[in-house]
Amino acid sequence: MTGQPWQWDEPTWRGHVEHVRAGRPLRPSSWPGGAKVAVALSFDSDHETPALRDGETLPGKMAQGEYGARVGVPRILKLLDKHNAPASFFVPAVSALLHDGEVKSYVDAGHEVALHGWIHERNTALTETEERDLAFRAADVLERLSGTRPVGIRTPSWDFSAHTLAITRELGLKYDSSLMADDDCYELLEHGEPTGVVELPVEWIRDDAPYFMMDRFASLRPYTPPRGVLSIWRDEFDAAHAEGGIFQLTMHPHIIGHRSRLAVLAELLDHIGGHDDVWFATHAQIVDHVLEERS
Repeated sequence: MTGQPWQWDEPTWRGHVEHVRAGRPLRPSSWPGGAKVAVALSFDSDHETPALRDGETLPGKMAQGEYGARVGVPRILKLLDKHNAPASFFVPAVSALLHDGEVKSYVDAGHEVALHGWIHERNTALTETEERDLAFRAADVLERLSGTRPVGIRTPSWDFSAHTLAITRELGLKYDSSLMADDDCYELLEHGEPTGVVELPVEWIRDDAPYFMMDRFASLRPYTPPRGVLSIWRDEFDAAHAEGGIFQLTMHPHIIGHRSRLAVLAELLDHIGGHDDVWFATHAQIVDHVLEERS
């Protein structure tokens, strides 16, 4: 690639845009049990790994991550059990290895365990060989600890490289949950060709991190009050319910697991539970359903 973007010829800029693209929409005509909306709750159990990835190893950073495993996860599992709500936990392999029994606790409670990198690495900073090696190693670890080979992936920080889709296909995964081209599921295209890989899209609006992250040495501050986030997420759910689509959330145990924030999730789940036409499902279950209906 040469020259500045405004100097690229059409095949160059068009090639970048069309490398990974949204294909056929996969919103089903109905959800199981006559439900009007599918609710896809997910938690990225990062714990200490983002700090470790950046070489930040002092006790303060480690303690902040440990909170997610020590306090956040048990609270989340208890809340999900109260609402009979299966969820998907995207787990970096190093997190799974650091916290003995955590992956098993997800499986025992009926939740999905899916890929989220090795040590929350930044894929776009890796070579293709490095990204592939870490992805396969992570899949092996989660399979050993959970008893089941993962079927889905969420790239750490939603950092989707030029090689990620090809590696996802090599792993034989059913779905990705890192991209943002729709509110509902769609099939991923690679260079214009259908891949068979389903995208269950995410969005920063429906992620707890942008609202609540804090870095004392930088300008990053949690400017949005928790109940302001509740208002946004409730509106997102209500619109998904009206459209008959998917309401998907991305959360982190070390972020959402704090008292005043988990209270917001609890209130949101009470709101959702006030509807009798809701299907709580893992990401994998939703993908299976949309594929079955469109087959």
